[in-house]
Amino acid sequence: MSVERHIAGMLQQIARQQEIVEIAPQGSTPKAAALAHVAEQYGYTYGKAYRTGFKNSLIQVRMYRDPQPDARVREAATITAHPQAGNRGTVPGLEQGSLKPLPEAVAAVAVLKDLITFDVMALYAADRRQKVTGYLACAVLTALLLIDRSPLEAVASGGAVALLFTVAFTVGATRRGKIAQRLTDAGYLAVRDEQGSQRFLRPGQQLPGHTNSFAA
Repeated sequence: MSVERHIAGMLQQIARQQEIVEIAPQGSTPKAAALAHVAEQYGYTYGKAYRTGFKNSLIQVRMYRDPQPDARVREAATITAHPQAGNRGTVPGLEQGSLKPLPEAVAAVAVLKDLITFDVMALYAADRRQKVTGYLACAVLTALLLIDRSPLEAVASGGAVALLFTVAFTVGATRRGKIAQRLTDAGYLAVRDEQGSQRFLRPGQQLPGHTNSFAA
């Protein structure tokens, strides 16, 4: 699907003043972040991101209509400045015909990229249950290998798999921690949603899609 069709499809939802706008699944986080930035200029705010498609290879972003009064001002200004957006005209914050952000939008898109990446990585973030399951699988593998291999080979193979699990868990936690720090440095507050998952919000912002607020 072309850039114009992605943008046009999103703007059709926005034109209907839908409370929720689903950005067409994207193959990369930068592309998803660029489109999310455009939606923000039309009075929407970032809601959540998750994996979808074949083998979870695509990124789906959900935007919510921002209830703040300044969002309507932002929306009106954008419509006035970009009357042909979605019809091969200019689009707020992006180079024409591209999902590459303009210099003045680079920082904002980078923050959205971090928000999206943080949410997407939650699918693979290892909690205690996942770690126990992973290491239990290593133990089972070792036991099975003992049937037709020497104890040394079985332990070595099981240990190698356990080491891979450990490295993967550590790398994932470290990367997500760095993203969380960048979002904190950008002024975002860490909160917990109704499922207990960590999210990030601007000061004073309510978690999109929920009726209740969450304490930092």
